[in-house]
Amino acid sequence: MSQTVERAIRALELISESPQHPTDVAASLGVHRTTALRLLQDLCQGGLARKREDGSFAVGYRLAGLAQSALEQFDLRTIAHPHLLELGRKLRLTVHIATVEEGRVFYVDKVDPQGGVRLYSQIGKAVVLHTSGVGKVILAYMSPEERAQALKGYSYERFTDATVTTADDFAAQLSEIRERGWAADDGEYEHFINCVAVPVRDGTGAVRTALSVTALKAQVDLARLQELLPTIRATAHTISRALGWTQ
Repeated sequence: MSQTVERAIRALELISESPQHPTDVAASLGVHRTTALRLLQDLCQGGLARKREDGSFAVGYRLAGLAQSALEQFDLRTIAHPHLLELGRKLRLTVHIATVEEGRVFYVDKVDPQGGVRLYSQIGKAVVLHTSGVGKVILAYMSPEERAQALKGYSYERFTDATVTTADDFAAQLSEIRERGWAADDGEYEHFINCVAVPVRDGTGAVRTALSVTALKAQVDLARLQELLPTIRATAHTISRALGWTQ
C-alpha cells in the first residue's frame, strides 16, 4: 500500500470517529500540518470529507452514500440483519455479528437496543481478538495452522485486570471455548462491559462468523447473559441455516 493511500485511509478513520482539525490529523499521522490539510482538502474534493465552520473536517455525504451501497453487497449482513433485529428486540441488548477476513475479525453488523446505551463497537472495525467474545469464538474454531497465522506476532495488550496477557493462557481459553461452544468477554476490554458469543456456521459447516450479545455489567451481569445462551444459540442456528448449513 502506498504511503499516500495509507494516510488517506487513516485520515478517513479519524474523521469518521469525530470531526478533526488538521493539527490533530497531522499529529496522528506524524506529518506536518500543511500535509494533513492538503490531504483533507483532497478528500473534500472527492466528496469523502467536508469542512465545517469551525475549521474541523468531518465525513462527507458521498462517503455515507458509498458506505450504504457497500453494505448492501455484504450477503452476510443482508441475511443476518433481520435476525439480529429480532434478537435485539427480544433481549433489549446490543447484538453483534462478526466475521473473519484475511486473518482479521471485523464487525459486520450491530443492533443497539432502542433507547438504550450505544456501545463503542463500530461496523467495519476490526475487533481486539484476545478480549472480544466474537474474536475468541472464531479463533477457537480455526484450524491450528490458520490460528497460528492469525496470531503471528500478536501483542496481548492489557486493557483491564481481567485481560489475558500471554499466548499460553489465551490458547488454554480457546481450547475451553471450543469444548463448551461459547465464549465470554468478562470486562476484558472495558471493565464495565461483558458479553457472550456463539459460533455461526456457513454452508460448509465451517465457523467463520460469530454472534454476540453485549451489555453493561450494571445492567446485565455475565451470569444472566449465560442464561440467555439458548435464545442466542437459536438465532445463530437460524442464521447458519440461512447461510446454507443443513445439520
